[in-house]
Amino acid sequence: MIKLEGIQKSYGLGKQKLHVLKGLDITIDKGEFVSIMGSSGSGKSTLLNILGILDKYDDGNYFLADTLIKNLSEKKAAYYRNRFLGFVFQSFNLLAFKNATENVALPLYYQKVSRRKRNDIALEYLDMVGLKDWATHMPSELSGGQKQRVAIARALISDPKVILADEPTGALDTKTSYDVMEIFKRVNDAGKTIVVVTHEHDIAAMTKRNIVLKDGFVVDEIMKSSELEVGSIES
Repeated sequence: MIKLEGIQKSYGLGKQKLHVLKGLDITIDKGEFVSIMGSSGSGKSTLLNILGILDKYDDGNYFLADTLIKNLSEKKAAYYRNRFLGFVFQSFNLLAFKNATENVALPLYYQKVSRRKRNDIALEYLDMVGLKDWATHMPSELSGGQKQRVAIARALISDPKVILADEPTGALDTKTSYDVMEIFKRVNDAGKTIVVVTHEHDIAAMTKRNIVLKDGFVVDEIMKSSELEVGSIES
């Protein structure tokens, strides 16, 4: 599903360059549930931006579902993002002036799906994450955990191949974090590939594979067969 070959990335700092990624080779197969860990400056955020086609890399090759992602125009990059990827962010990125249903339905709006149909589909996804009864509530009326569940439903509604989650539990308490990870587990069990960037060891332990970055290199990989502990998804 994802294959990185010798990925290099630098940023200019005045006359100097900051070499962030130094030849990464990573393969993530279809249906994997992977966490990417590393301290600040390790390159994990840069890596996620490249995986999300939000930033370009300098050298190497990035294949997404056997498609080479390289030197794309913004129009092409948007096409591949919409076709293959769903995003979940630490800060939720919900629109404050739209209710839960409208936030979830937003990707279908850009796909020109009719208002009634996209709202009907959004309700199905809100039901899947346990929030159907909160469909007409505004983000200001939702808890942090509920906001993140809305964000997950929004990421799923366009049926992406891969979910990219950037510190999805970083703004949540421990119990709510575990509830969110349980939703990710169910989504993964249904066949979705999930990549979670996190600095939290207990969250990484709930994924099936850990990739650890340090100074722009992969320094460790851990495969696990243990399952997530099932928890309530009630808020």
